[in-house]
Amino acid sequence: MNKELKPIDEKAIKVKENKADDDLISDITAFFKTMGDNTRLNILTSLNHNEFCVNDLTYILGISQSAISHALQSLKAQKLVKTRREGKIIYYSLDDDHVTTIMDMALEHIKES
Repeated sequence: MNKELKPIDEKAIKVKENKADDDLISDITAFFKTMGDNTRLNILTSLNHNEFCVNDLTYILGISQSAISHALQSLKAQKLVKTRREGKIIYYSLDDDHVTTIMDMALEHIKES
């Protein structure tokens, strides 16, 4: 008894035809997994205010430089942060306005509850 499943709402057909492909869904999942870590999210929240070097982030968050560097590596791989070199110091900031918007919207949403 293998019946073909049919939608109740015709809008479901359009959504199914236009839904994101599996590769895009995987990329979005990786993006949210990256943001789903306390250390990385603390870094993003800090960088939402200003650019900082690893030393400053270590001071702000009270965790090791190694942990900060490791988290920044993941954030950079997901294009959530970018770098700027000034002499020997590398400064980190949010990659673009999209990341800032995501951070601001998430904070606003959580503060609503």
